[in-house]
Amino acid sequence: MKDVNKKGRIQLAAARTVAYTILIFLAVLCLFSFYMLIINASRSNAQLQGGFAVWFGGHFFDNLRNAWNDASINIPRGMLNSFIIAACCAVLTTYFSALTAYGIHVYDFKLKKAAFLFIMAVMMIPPQVSAVGFIKLCYRFRLTNNYLPLILPSIASPVVFFYMKQYLESVLPLEMVEAARIDGAHEFRTFNQIVLPIMKPAFAVQMIFAFVSSWNNYFIPTLLLDKAELKTVPIMIAQLRSADYSKFDMGKVYMFILLAILPVLIVYIILSKSIIRGATAGAVKG
Repeated sequence: MKDVNKKGRIQLAAARTVAYTILIFLAVLCLFSFYMLIINASRSNAQLQGGFAVWFGGHFFDNLRNAWNDASINIPRGMLNSFIIAACCAVLTTYFSALTAYGIHVYDFKLKKAAFLFIMAVMMIPPQVSAVGFIKLCYRFRLTNNYLPLILPSIASPVVFFYMKQYLESVLPLEMVEAARIDGAHEFRTFNQIVLPIMKPAFAVQMIFAFVSSWNNYFIPTLLLDKAELKTVPIMIAQLRSADYSKFDMGKVYMFILLAILPVLIVYIILSKSIIRGATAGAVKG
């Protein structure tokens, strides 16, 4: 009996060792790109043209100063513009997708299945297919150099809706909604005060994805925004990279990319705490 238990402990220790080794390898693989970004942001343009390096170049603050004071771009304004668009998109996408998922999940009406299938069909259409028509529509209604075409379409997100609906089906019993109605709560109060707290982990996850997606969006903004004071971070990075050879500074480009990643990391750290807290609370209540 002791030999069997000892053999089982050895197998368990070996399995854990293999699992931890794989996880450490994957973590190093994922973090290596960030490490190289920091390294390259600390190297001068001449050092970067000289080839690959794994240690700091000593020009970190020089690149920071050059990028921050570049006359062709305005980094603080670009990051503020991107943050306004990304934050609005993240909130609208997650809230209205959760609200739609709540309606499809809770209410029983005649066209319920048809509505769900229609939303799923829209999810299959690539955004690039409708981009030309959308851009023409924006020009017709004089919505260029305006943030509304970049924010308002985010209200309709079939992918986020599907995720929210699947989450609601697993965590929200319909009896809870019926109890709230019996107590006299109207539908929006039920959703905002009862359903949303339950959906907090899913809400935080989708806010991260929506924020990052909007922050990195280059295709539509570059077609609609041409005023310098309205341009977003991806447009400014592309503008730096497309500079002529005499003004091109790769160290400055890497520094700007590093600065552009920081807000995304901050948002992820803040919302990841909400994910852990919400999951823990759900486990305790269960």
